[in-house]
Amino acid sequence: MARTRQPASGTPVGLLRRVLPPPALCGFLVLLVLVFAVSYAVGRSVGPVAPRMHGPGITQDGHEGGGTDVEDDDMGGMNHGSGH
Repeated sequence: MARTRQPASGTPVGLLRRVLPPPALCGFLVLLVLVFAVSYAVGRSVGPVAPRMHGPGITQDGHEGGGTDVEDDDMGGMNHGSGH
């Protein structure tokens, strides 16, 4: 019966196999990075989905503060608390 020669555990090849993650995990991580890179590239080329949408702290004129004045809102003619 023929015997195959196995590298000793102290050799650099044995040490390298123990340090590196399994090939399936490496393939999954490469695929994950590739999917995120393609997604980023597509999103970057398409541009913003809602260009005029801002966070709650920025008003339409670009100043911070996000005041609660209803006359500055898109529905400026509506008054709160009128009861009608």
